[in-house]
Amino acid sequence: MASKLGLLFGILVIAFVMQFQTVIVIAQPQVPCYFIFGGSLVDNGNNNRLVTTQKANYLPYGIDFPQGATGRFTNGRTIADLIGQRLGFPEFIPPYATATDREISTGVNYGSGGAGIRLETGRNLGDRISLDRQLLNHATIVSRLKLLQGNITFTNEYINKCIYLVNIGTNDYVNNYLMPQSYLTGRIYNPDQYAAILTQQYSQQLTTLYNLGARKVVVFGLGPIGCTPAQIARVGTNGRPCVESINNITMLFNNRLRPLVDDLNNNLRDARFTFVNVSGIAANRLVLPNVPCCQIQSNGLCVPNSIPCPNRTSTAWYDGFHPSEISNSRLAARAYIARSPLDVSPNDISTLARL
Repeated sequence: MASKLGLLFGILVIAFVMQFQTVIVIAQPQVPCYFIFGGSLVDNGNNNRLVTTQKANYLPYGIDFPQGATGRFTNGRTIADLIGQRLGFPEFIPPYATATDREISTGVNYGSGGAGIRLETGRNLGDRISLDRQLLNHATIVSRLKLLQGNITFTNEYINKCIYLVNIGTNDYVNNYLMPQSYLTGRIYNPDQYAAILTQQYSQQLTTLYNLGARKVVVFGLGPIGCTPAQIARVGTNGRPCVESINNITMLFNNRLRPLVDDLNNNLRDARFTFVNVSGIAANRLVLPNVPCCQIQSNGLCVPNSIPCPNRTSTAWYDGFHPSEISNSRLAARAYIARSPLDVSPNDISTLARL
């Protein structure tokens, strides 16, 4: 009897170990690392030490985030956080401002509130880390990785497999083109001309990212800026849900992004860029009211230590410009696994990770 019990116990232990090993394999991230570029929609603390009005390191920001107010411009997780979790990363990707040598092998978040494709974008807000500066920071991180890993060939192959998320361009309108009193762009370019020069500069920056080793790059389109509570309050809608004139202007840029992605894929060897149609996804999601959840200041950000709305799962916007976590969650789900061919092109993020 003892021998039978011993055999049974042994079988159970082996089965347990095999089951445990399976769990470990499933829990591994789908790609070795994840790098994030953009503005306040992805910023997770890089602006905290900058001299700028674009900061979110105070309550009620982060009220639903495990670590509280970290610098994320929402009540909980950003779109970048949510996609990182879907990719299987057990921890949130650290901001460049505080990333350690131990952390950078799994990725870095370079996002900065107020940042834009154009260098001057967001200067009315104070300091910010433009996309050009973010790319310089990434070059520094790649050099650090090569030094730490001790094998340039290995590092080059390693970073080729990673996912790169780029979500930028909103500030090039909100804190540039749509402010003709502060920026020349709104006075010297018509909307189509501005979209064209913005796309041209963006193409050069994405090519720079490719030259730094990126191959699997997710390019987010602009959301419906004319539907933000701040723009609605500033311009008015004449009884319509959104400021259609603003959405029409930004759509000229959005319409150039899918062809831009196609050109990069056709002209750069092994490039696997993909476009996320944010405005299209937003237009087809469950309609939520275009009102802020928190009490907002004149700059559209939450009043410090104010009390936000109690039901934050029923509001699209957290402050005057930034989506709530529930909006971010719905967008992340459609970007990761597309529900329609119009959501992404040519691959959703789950497919991109497997390529």
